[in-house]
Amino acid sequence: MAEDRFPGWHGTTILAVRRGGEVVVAGDGQVSLGQTVIKGSARKVRRLTPGGRDVVCGFAGSTADAFTLLERLEKKLEAAPGQLARACVELAKDWRMDKYLRNLEAMLIVTDGADLFVITGAGDVLEPEHDVAAIGSGGNFALAAARGLMATDLAAEDIARRAMAIAADICVYTNGNLTVERITT
Repeated sequence: MAEDRFPGWHGTTILAVRRGGEVVVAGDGQVSLGQTVIKGSARKVRRLTPGGRDVVCGFAGSTADAFTLLERLEKKLEAAPGQLARACVELAKDWRMDKYLRNLEAMLIVTDGADLFVITGAGDVLEPEHDVAAIGSGGNFALAAARGLMATDLAAEDIARRAMAIAADICVYTNGNLTVERITT
């Protein structure tokens, strides 16, 4: 986040795990200002249904900025139904080039069950390695935990929940109040 405009604001860990024909996206509920938890039950994982096709999205960063981006993504998906990769690339191009959008402070994880992407304001549309993606303040903790748990026989949701619990134990900007959405291929 932009430390110069929002000093001390922290929050959000979003994790996506793909395994066994499903993708699970989990997000914690914490928003902090400095050492104070402002809210512990924020909902940062959403299910969209543009054109009748489900897409699960998780966001980190400014909520208003993330909702602006999610609305744009929905419009891109309505224009190109079933083409998540194309919609994500188009969103990233707009985000990078548009004078207004360029200032938005957020990151997204999006999946339709088949594809899984991380979208950034730098114009990146990344397909994660090892079927795991994470963003936000505790993202690296959740990512490391989930990558380690991928060596087990656990289901995607179990990996996501355990990895988020580990991240919440380590990162002071992550809590255990999870929103979990599952989507299958």
